[in-house]
Amino acid sequence: MQLQTNITLKPQQHNQINYHSKIILFGSCFSENIGDKLSYYKFQNLLNPFGILFHPKAIENLILKAINVNVYTDNDVFFHNERWHSFDAHSALSATTKEEILNSLNNAITLTNNQLRDSTHIIITLGTAWSYRFIETDRIVANCHKIPQKKFLKELLSVDDLVESLASIVALIKSVNNQASVLFTISPVRHIKDGFVENMRSKSHLIASIHQIVEPRNNVHYFPSYEIMMDELRDYRFYKEDMLHPNQTAIDYIWEQFCNAWISEVGQKTIQKVETIQKGLSHKPFNSNSDEYRKFSDNLKCKIAQLQEEYPTVNFF
Repeated sequence: MQLQTNITLKPQQHNQINYHSKIILFGSCFSENIGDKLSYYKFQNLLNPFGILFHPKAIENLILKAINVNVYTDNDVFFHNERWHSFDAHSALSATTKEEILNSLNNAITLTNNQLRDSTHIIITLGTAWSYRFIETDRIVANCHKIPQKKFLKELLSVDDLVESLASIVALIKSVNNQASVLFTISPVRHIKDGFVENMRSKSHLIASIHQIVEPRNNVHYFPSYEIMMDELRDYRFYKEDMLHPNQTAIDYIWEQFCNAWISEVGQKTIQKVETIQKGLSHKPFNSNSDEYRKFSDNLKCKIAQLQEEYPTVNFF
């Protein structure tokens, strides 16, 4: 008996991800889920250098600034609730001193610039089409940093606006790295604070806009994480307690589908080797002085050495 409708994904034919690939990820909290998986399995990746970003305009702005190596100055940050913030970045970069946040922002600019030029794969996860415009400067922000909502105008970005922004993102990336694969996906996290209808409108705008700029012949692709969650994993047992975020089972399942579609056969075999080592490193012995544990540790060190000989970038410590 078939109890699910399955989304069939064909393996990517060109530029698959392997352990020589360099990956940068931007976007919503679902990027963090995939980025954490890539980090656990020791791929070369940079995850959200400016923190979690939810809408395309925020991502476009930061990619533009990174490519142009725009330097952040005193005028680009502000003090609120005893911390310094930037409207361009997530609160993860906020700091108690102006010097600290400016240092973090400018380091992120340099890091992002370098990674955009060197990456083989750029993964962008879009979370929402809703944006907030700071009335005082008439500028769309990436994060409101708990400033009173009356100081912002909430706007639903139109499909045309989104297409323009996404096309700009692709053009900017291609201007410095024409060989990179750009992979878009939509976060399956539902933004119910916006409202049920409003969340669906937002996701619909994202879906419609992405599919106007996806073109595999130009190395611009789409991965259906949202569709997998909404269709294959439509049961609430695949959600966390808040009934909004995918739980670990769902994240593991979507990661598995991502691997089958995007990670090379050799890469998948290496993942298995890395997982064996990771489980070994997390093992807690009953007696760390026993001969049995010494043999286990020596065998584990041997596996690590063999893997690092083949992939010097893999580091477990």
